Amino acid sequence: MADAETKRIKLLDKYILRQVIEMFIMGVCIFTSIIFASDTFITLIKQISLFGIPFKVALMMIILNLPQVIVMTIPMGVLLATVMTLNGLSLKSEITVMRACGIGLNRIAKPIFVFAIVMSVFSFVINETVVPVMTKQSKDLALWALGQKNIPDGKQNFVFKELSNNGVLKRLFYVGYCEDKVLHNITLLDTSKEGTIQILQADEGKTSPEGWNFQKGAVYTVGDDGKVLNTALFEDSTLRFGMDLSKEMNKNVAKEMNFSQLVKFLSQGTQQVDEKQKNVLLIELYDKLALPLTTIALVLIGVPLAITPPRVRYNRGFLFSILIIFAYYLIRALSISFGEAGTIAPFLAAWMPNIVLTLAGAALYYKKVYTIE
Repeated sequence: MADAETKRIKLLDKYILRQVIEMFIMGVCIFTSIIFASDTFITLIKQISLFGIPFKVALMMIILNLPQVIVMTIPMGVLLATVMTLNGLSLKSEITVMRACGIGLNRIAKPIFVFAIVMSVFSFVINETVVPVMTKQSKDLALWALGQKNIPDGKQNFVFKELSNNGVLKRLFYVGYCEDKVLHNITLLDTSKEGTIQILQADEGKTSPEGWNFQKGAVYTVGDDGKVLNTALFEDSTLRFGMDLSKEMNKNVAKEMNFSQLVKFLSQGTQQVDEKQKNVLLIELYDKLALPLTTIALVLIGVPLAITPPRVRYNRGFLFSILIIFAYYLIRALSISFGEAGTIAPFLAAWMPNIVLTLAGAALYYKKVYTIE
C-alpha cells in the first residue's frame, strides 16, 4: 500500500515537472527575445552607426552576451512556469482533487521548489564560468573593431570621417592606399578643437586599441584666420581619437570575473578605484549570489498567487507573472541606484529585491497553505 502511494506521488511529481519544464523553456525564449528585441538590437544599431563596427562583428558581440541575458531570464522563466502551471491546474480543478485526496499545497509545490533550486545552482554556475569568459571576449572584440575602424584593406584613394554625437564633423581622413592594414600617404583634418584646425600628414599609419600610430610626418596647427600657428615634425607618434578605449578597458570589469576573482580584486586593488566605483564592484559581488537565489524567492511568491479562487474562471497566471517581474526589477533598479550613490549599503542594494519578495511571499504562502487548509 505504501509502495503504491509512493508511486502515485512520483507520478504526480513527473506530471507537474513536465508542465513546469515546458513552460519554463517557453518563458526563457520569450523573455530573452524581448530583451534582445528591445535593448540588444538597439545597441547593435548604435555600435554600427556611431563606431563603424561591422555588422558581423556586432552580431558576434551580441551572441557572446547571450549567456548573461539567459542568467537574467532564468528567474523570469521559472516564475512564469510556476504561475502558469499551478494556475492551469487550479482552473481545471486538479488541485481541488489533489487536496481531496489528502495531498496538500506544500506537497504539490515541492517539485517546483526543487526545480527552482536546481535552476538557481545552474544560474550560479553559468554566471561563474561562462559569463565572465564571454563578456571578456565580447569586450576584446569590440576594442579590436573600434581600433580597426573598419578600414577597407587593399582600397586606394579613399576617405572616412568621424562625427560627434550631434552629427558635426570632427575629423576627416584621406588615405592613399591600404595594404596589410597599414595606411599609406595619410592626410588628417582635425576640427575637434575650437578655434584651431590641425592638419596631419604622414607616410604611414595604422590603428590599434592604444590609438592611431603615424610614422614620418608633420602636424600643422592653423588658426581661424588661416595663419599657421605651429608646425611639428615627428618620426613616430601615437594619438587617441574618438572613444577613449582606456575607459572601455575598465568598463564592466566585475562581469569579467567570477566571485572569487572579484573578492581577490577588491582585497588587493581597492586603492586604484574611487568610492563610487568601489560601491559598484561590491554590489556586483553580492549580486553574483543574490541573482541566482531570486529564482527561489519568485517561486515562493508565485505559488500562492497562482492558486485561483473557485469563482475565477480565467487564467490570470501570465498577468501575475508580468506584474511580479515588473515589481522585482523596479525594486532592483532603485536599490542598485541608491547603492551606487552610497545612500544604502552595497549588500542591502543587491539583496533588497530578494528580501522584499521573500517577506511578501512568505506571508502569502503562509496564508494560502496554513490558514485555508
